[in-house]
Amino acid sequence: MAIFFPLFTLLEDLGYLPRIAFNLDKYFKRAGACGKQALTMCMGFGCNAAGVTGCRIIDSPRERLIAILTNVFVPCNGRFPTLISMITIFFTASAPKFIRSVTSALILLAVIILGVIVTILISWILSKTVLKGVPSSFTLELPPYRRPQIGKVIVRSIFDRTIFVLGRACITAAPAGLLIWVLANCSINDTSILMILADFFEPVGSIMGLDGIILLAFILGFPANEIVMPIILMAYMSGASLMEAESSHILKEILCSNGWTVTTAICTILFVLFHFPCSTTCLTIKKETGSWKWTAFSILLPTLCGFILCCAVSLFGKLVL
Repeated sequence: MAIFFPLFTLLEDLGYLPRIAFNLDKYFKRAGACGKQALTMCMGFGCNAAGVTGCRIIDSPRERLIAILTNVFVPCNGRFPTLISMITIFFTASAPKFIRSVTSALILLAVIILGVIVTILISWILSKTVLKGVPSSFTLELPPYRRPQIGKVIVRSIFDRTIFVLGRACITAAPAGLLIWVLANCSINDTSILMILADFFEPVGSIMGLDGIILLAFILGFPANEIVMPIILMAYMSGASLMEAESSHILKEILCSNGWTVTTAICTILFVLFHFPCSTTCLTIKKETGSWKWTAFSILLPTLCGFILCCAVSLFGKLVL
């Protein structure tokens, strides 16, 4: 976030972001939404919580709510490490170094574009169902390109966005860390509670092309998407604390030895892209909407999309492979 938000604010100060909203306005209008949603969507690539807060720039309450509910469909920086790892390990590992880098970037770009397409599609569905209405029009003045004021950019990005998001993240980080430690270190009949829960989620995980450990890692990763893969490794290695692999080669060996296939990797990528928002984002949605109902809906909507897509890919993989 300390890297993304200064660069994002730099583009904002430069006068480039209004042109993004102008170019994407017709697509969001066709979806019954507002062109300003393009800006909040872009901010979501840094942090979905900041993207939700940025929805305040949308004047229409209906369109603001659509933007809030769909912001999680684009991957935040917490999800990029897992996406990049899966792409590098399972799809480009055998290619020459330069080709591997280019191919990985193109696949990641395709994943991001998929998130944008689903954002517009879900916005259209919401505007035709639970949030019916006519898209509002707004006059967008394109400012001239101007030289950014670096000092103000740094101050605004750090204090208005980075520290704001980190402050809310700290509210849930400590309790979540304690919970994960307890689950991994407390046992019932010589079996850790973590593995008991993983076995409980195994049937649902297998339907989705995952396994119980992967699904449980996403649930325990509710405080922060960054800890999903460390939780998976901790469970596979029977560790007592969060773990990271020393290299991508070792990571692939661990995953493959626990039954991972290309289908598992694809389903994991899809569920990383489409699953419930993190706790910080949920807390922000509650504050911005003032409603637990819409907060619960924001959790259910992307999770349902991810579940359907994973089940479809898993079924296709079982039929073809």
